[in-house]
Amino acid sequence: MVSEDDARAFALDFPDTVEQAHMGKPDFRVRGRVFATFPRPGRMGLRLDPAEQAAVLATEPATFEAAAGAWGRQGWTLVALDQVDREELRELVIGAWRHRAPKRLLAVYDAT
Repeated sequence: MVSEDDARAFALDFPDTVEQAHMGKPDFRVRGRVFATFPRPGRMGLRLDPAEQAAVLATEPATFEAAAGAWGRQGWTLVALDQVDREELRELVIGAWRHRAPKRLLAVYDAT
Protein backbone atom coordinates (compact mmCIF):
# COMPACT_ATOMS: atom_id res chain seq x y z
CA MET A 1 0.00 0.00 0.00
CA VAL A 2 1.20 3.47 -0.92
CA SER A 3 -0.20 6.73 0.46
CA GLU A 4 -0.95 9.74 -1.73
CA ASP A 5 1.83 11.57 0.14
CA ASP A 6 4.32 8.86 -0.82
CA ALA A 7 3.14 8.89 -4.44
CA ARG A 8 3.40 12.70 -4.49
CA ALA A 9 6.97 12.50 -3.16
CA PHE A 10 7.87 10.01 -5.91
CA ALA A 11 6.51 12.37 -8.58
CA LEU A 12 8.22 15.47 -7.20
CA ASP A 13 11.60 13.74 -6.95
CA PHE A 14 12.60 14.64 -10.53
CA PRO A 15 14.19 17.72 -12.08
CA ASP A 16 11.89 20.45 -13.41
CA THR A 17 8.79 18.78 -11.92
CA VAL A 18 6.03 20.90 -10.44
CA GLU A 19 2.67 20.16 -8.90
CA GLN A 20 -0.24 22.05 -10.40
CA ALA A 21 -3.93 21.36 -10.86
CA HIS A 22 -6.15 20.56 -13.81
CA MET A 23 -9.91 20.70 -13.39
CA GLY A 24 -9.44 20.84 -9.62
CA LYS A 25 -7.29 17.70 -9.47
CA PRO A 26 -3.58 17.68 -8.56
CA ASP A 27 -1.21 16.86 -11.38
CA PHE A 28 2.54 16.66 -11.86
CA ARG A 29 4.30 18.20 -14.83
CA VAL A 30 7.75 18.19 -16.30
CA ARG A 31 8.28 21.37 -18.30
CA GLY A 32 4.54 21.77 -18.75
CA ARG A 33 3.78 18.18 -19.75
CA VAL A 34 1.58 16.18 -17.38
CA PHE A 35 2.96 12.76 -16.47
CA ALA A 36 0.96 11.95 -13.32
CA THR A 37 -2.23 12.98 -11.57
CA PHE A 38 -4.58 12.10 -8.74
CA PRO A 39 -7.88 11.81 -10.64
CA ARG A 40 -9.78 10.58 -7.59
CA PRO A 41 -8.98 9.56 -4.00
CA GLY A 42 -6.88 6.44 -3.76
CA ARG A 43 -5.90 6.47 -7.44
CA MET A 44 -2.87 7.80 -9.25
CA GLY A 45 -2.97 8.28 -13.00
CA LEU A 46 0.29 7.78 -14.91
CA ARG A 47 1.12 8.46 -18.57
CA LEU A 48 2.89 5.23 -19.45
CA ASP A 49 4.40 4.03 -22.66
CA PRO A 50 1.67 1.91 -24.34
CA ALA A 51 3.82 -1.25 -24.15
CA GLU A 52 4.43 -0.72 -20.44
CA GLN A 53 0.72 -0.07 -19.95
CA ALA A 54 -0.18 -3.33 -21.71
CA ALA A 55 2.27 -5.24 -19.50
CA VAL A 56 0.90 -3.96 -16.18
CA LEU A 57 -2.71 -4.36 -17.29
CA ALA A 58 -2.04 -7.98 -18.23
CA THR A 59 -0.20 -8.89 -15.04
CA GLU A 60 -2.18 -7.05 -12.36
CA PRO A 61 -5.71 -6.18 -13.50
CA ALA A 62 -6.89 -5.62 -9.92
CA THR A 63 -4.25 -2.93 -9.40
CA PHE A 64 -4.14 -1.24 -12.81
CA GLU A 65 -6.77 -0.12 -15.29
CA ALA A 66 -6.60 1.90 -18.49
CA ALA A 67 -8.20 5.32 -18.27
CA ALA A 68 -11.44 5.65 -20.19
CA GLY A 69 -11.54 6.38 -23.92
CA ALA A 70 -8.75 8.11 -25.79
CA TRP A 71 -6.86 8.83 -22.57
CA GLY A 72 -6.39 5.11 -21.99
CA ARG A 73 -5.36 4.52 -25.59
CA GLN A 74 -2.64 7.16 -25.11
CA GLY A 75 -1.20 5.20 -22.19
CA TRP A 76 -2.94 6.83 -19.23
CA THR A 77 -3.22 4.17 -16.56
CA LEU A 78 -4.96 4.31 -13.18
CA VAL A 79 -3.17 2.74 -10.24
CA ALA A 80 -4.96 1.60 -7.06
CA LEU A 81 -2.66 2.95 -4.36
CA ASP A 82 -3.97 0.52 -1.74
CA GLN A 83 -2.91 -2.45 -3.88
CA VAL A 84 0.32 -1.42 -5.60
CA ASP A 85 3.77 -2.35 -4.38
CA ARG A 86 5.78 0.71 -3.31
CA GLU A 87 8.83 -0.06 -5.48
CA GLU A 88 6.69 -0.95 -8.49
CA LEU A 89 4.90 2.40 -8.25
CA ARG A 90 8.21 4.23 -7.95
CA GLU A 91 9.48 2.52 -11.11
CA LEU A 92 6.28 3.36 -12.97
CA VAL A 93 6.48 7.01 -11.90
CA ILE A 94 10.06 7.11 -13.19
CA GLY A 95 8.87 5.66 -16.50
CA ALA A 96 6.01 8.15 -16.73
CA TRP A 97 8.37 11.07 -16.07
CA ARG A 98 10.89 9.77 -18.61
CA HIS A 99 8.10 9.32 -21.18
CA ARG A 100 7.14 13.01 -20.92
CA ALA A 101 10.46 14.72 -20.17
CA PRO A 102 12.30 16.50 -23.01
CA LYS A 103 15.30 14.66 -24.44
CA ARG A 104 17.80 17.28 -23.25
CA LEU A 105 16.53 17.02 -19.69
CA LEU A 106 16.73 13.21 -19.87
CA ALA A 107 20.33 13.47 -21.03
CA VAL A 108 21.22 15.70 -18.06
CA TYR A 109 19.32 13.45 -15.64
CA ASP A 110 20.97 10.30 -16.99
CA ALA A 111 24.43 11.90 -16.74
CA THR A 112 24.04 12.58 -13.01
